[in-house]
Amino acid sequence: MKLIHSVLLVAALLTTVAANARDDIGKYPIQSLLETTKAKTALLDIPLYFADQSHPKESSRYGEVITNKKTNAFNKSDQEACEWVMLSALKALQERAVKEGMNAVVNIQSFYKKREFVSSTEYECGAGTLMAGVALKGTLVKL
Repeated sequence: MKLIHSVLLVAALLTTVAANARDDIGKYPIQSLLETTKAKTALLDIPLYFADQSHPKESSRYGEVITNKKTNAFNKSDQEACEWVMLSALKALQERAVKEGMNAVVNIQSFYKKREFVSSTEYECGAGTLMAGVALKGTLVKL
């Protein structure tokens, strides 16, 4: 009998946790984030061009890559968690460019849950109670 009560209690708790889970998708400004000290410290010296922003002519192209980053959002505002994870995703794109012998990332767009969001001014971030995530897609090129 105690086992049945324990199983029912655990099931009820899991149902409550699932009902309280959230995954809000927000849009946040790119430029103001890139101007922060945090960004200047975290990012590499590899140019980033969002959506259809103009850039110097490409001399070679590696191709499109995707990065999907998550971070702990506990006890942080959605914006704070999203900014942190966006910087992580951008740095991952830059590091991949270096690894592949490229020196820029162009046509960067949000790709959260495999859904394209193309903007030169905003990025999408999914924020929940415990985690925040940013997925980006971009093309690695040599300028």
